[in-house]
Amino acid sequence: MAEERIVAVGLLTQREVELLGHGFSRLWPVDETPCFQELLKAIDEADREFERANAEDMDHGPALERGPAPGGGRY
Repeated sequence: MAEERIVAVGLLTQREVELLGHGFSRLWPVDETPCFQELLKAIDEADREFERANAEDMDHGPALERGPAPGGGRY
């Protein structure tokens, strides 16, 4: 049997979980701990890196680093 991959990580309130119903096969409550904050930071950094790589692959470059377009607008 192939190993299962994680396909999503989500942060939901108890109310959101109740609204979604029984659609989740696995759900783990998470305490606010320092190591959890580090995990969130790592996820955010990976997401930013992914966005930068995609922008460079598309030959557009990161929009914030490009500055104003000619005539004062943004690219």
